[in-house]
Amino acid sequence: MGFPPHPPAHGLVNGSVPEDTELGVEDKKREPHEFPTFDSQTISKPVSTVLYLPPLLSSLPLGFPEPLFSTGRPPLVTGTRLPDIDPVSLSFHKALHHFRPLTEDYATLPYACGFNWSELELPEDEVREWYAVAFRSRRKLGSDGGSLYEADKLAHEEAVSNGGLIMYWYGVPNPETGMNLATCIWQSRKHARVANSGPHHVRAMKLAAVSYETYTLERYRLSKVKGDKGIIVEDFDGVECGW
Repeated sequence: MGFPPHPPAHGLVNGSVPEDTELGVEDKKREPHEFPTFDSQTISKPVSTVLYLPPLLSSLPLGFPEPLFSTGRPPLVTGTRLPDIDPVSLSFHKALHHFRPLTEDYATLPYACGFNWSELELPEDEVREWYAVAFRSRRKLGSDGGSLYEADKLAHEEAVSNGGLIMYWYGVPNPETGMNLATCIWQSRKHARVANSGPHHVRAMKLAAVSYETYTLERYRLSKVKGDKGIIVEDFDGVECGW
């Protein structure tokens, strides 16, 4: 449930990672205060290495205070705002400012092992569940990444405006295997199902069907239990979660 990943299929120059860079850190040749730009041109015709992989958080509804980014790697935020968000999801939204992969092998590791879930903390007394999807993919050689990116961007903004989408994160293809992973976190599975019927989502899915060599969708339940600060990641069992 959701939409295909923004496809930074050529995010690594010459398909290699410089030895003196770390996952989640920008190329040392890049101006350190210059925020990376993600659009159809930089995706299709990159001019430098991009290893900065920030989460893309949905902007909060009007009336909510603007978030303060305490991390050295601030998240991206959408131009479109959520229509609403519940208090516990707001806590999760704040925690997801720090969301990041633990290794460059995140595209092939189990979903619960590829990211820093154990570092995301919410107040102990809060209780809730969320719905998450992960897209594992390998692009076809020669496919039009720019068109797919633009279609997916519209589908993403459409999903935010309809409500429920908390975060979208997408990586760069593994330089050896070409595998990539993107993930969405929703306030509920019902929100994700509504997004599936949007016209921009439908168009993005049609483009994805002819642009990917392999494409699989995984579903998960994310839980926050009382008395614990962390997030529990489990396979989705078909029982509705969220609102």
